[in-house]
Amino acid sequence: MTIVLKKIKGDKLIWAIATLLAIVSFLPVYSAASNLAYIGGGSNTFAFFIKHFVHLLLGFIIMYSVHKIPYRYFRGLSIIMIPVVLLLLALTMFQGDNSESLTNARRWIRIPFIGFTFQPSTLASVVLMVYVARYLSKIKAKKITFRESIFPLWTPVFLVLGCILPANFSTAALIFFMVIVLVFLGGYPKRYIGLILLTGALTLALFILLAKAYPKAMPNRIDTWTSRIESFMNGKDTKANYQIEKAKIAIASGGIRGLGPGKSKQKNFLPQSSSDFIFAIIIEEYGLLGAVVLISLYLWLLFRILIVSQKSNTFFGKLLAVGVGLPIIFQALVNMGVAVEIFPVTGQTLPLISSGGTSIWMTCLSIGIVLSVSVKHQKITKENKATDPLDILRKTI
Repeated sequence: MTIVLKKIKGDKLIWAIATLLAIVSFLPVYSAASNLAYIGGGSNTFAFFIKHFVHLLLGFIIMYSVHKIPYRYFRGLSIIMIPVVLLLLALTMFQGDNSESLTNARRWIRIPFIGFTFQPSTLASVVLMVYVARYLSKIKAKKITFRESIFPLWTPVFLVLGCILPANFSTAALIFFMVIVLVFLGGYPKRYIGLILLTGALTLALFILLAKAYPKAMPNRIDTWTSRIESFMNGKDTKANYQIEKAKIAIASGGIRGLGPGKSKQKNFLPQSSSDFIFAIIIEEYGLLGAVVLISLYLWLLFRILIVSQKSNTFFGKLLAVGVGLPIIFQALVNMGVAVEIFPVTGQTLPLISSGGTSIWMTCLSIGIVLSVSVKHQKITKENKATDPLDILRKTI
């Protein structure tokens, strides 16, 4: 254990927070998986527990491996990976109906020989944020026109979003919002951001009109979005509203201290109790106190991400840490907001807590990148101390 800890670099508190979130996830996932085991027939709850453990183990291996890579290399990798993620998204979009999806969404591809399913949109989100950070750092000292930024910046953004939107509106909207936040923080002219927001709204409107005109091209997607928004706005009796009602019952049942580990009742009625609505199960079993602890961990992670960004010695490092770090926190807030009916049902998981391989792996990838930025700062600080005359004098005395 000591040898492993010595090899771990970067912000130790981020490592600690990620580890705590992973540890916290085991009991709720094990508890909520009983419903999945029942639906699965011959499966058992422990099998889902082992699967979650394997996903987290692979995720932390990814995190460890990535944090060893100097973050400057991600500049070039983002350019290479943009065509790769576009190809993966295209394959996912045109592979045919996914029978595993209740909403007829085409979101996953199956990895050959392994048996795992992979959601390319989550990888696309990380790659796109790195790419945008690279571009913004490149033009920092330049004065550019809107036309000059259309091809190198916005064309990849809208291509990626265009591939994700037909199957997953919530993910596309989340990525678009995070890109807007990043370009704002990166000093991109505000009037250009306004043009992009207008373009995005018009593109979405055009997409909805086309989907309505040609419903066979994207079956059920617009109807799914409409039903979720309607159930959120006026309590219409839909499947999405059913899930929200069960989540609210779970939250109300939890009270201050909760019913206790494994004692959730609503996990037997919530279809996505171990993923999309695991926050409601956590409150039911661990109460308001458990929810406060969980929210505090995410806010602590946000605080450490901002510190890493602030301490980075390059503009790219600052934007990179924020660009891949903020979406983790925002996704967590959206997931929790859905459970308490602040937002419509979106299908976003709770990072490092919900079951599901792709979400865990890409969250760990993002945290690994943030840690890579913090590693560089620690090296510079160490080098500065080594060359400090006062420090040298202390060592010689």
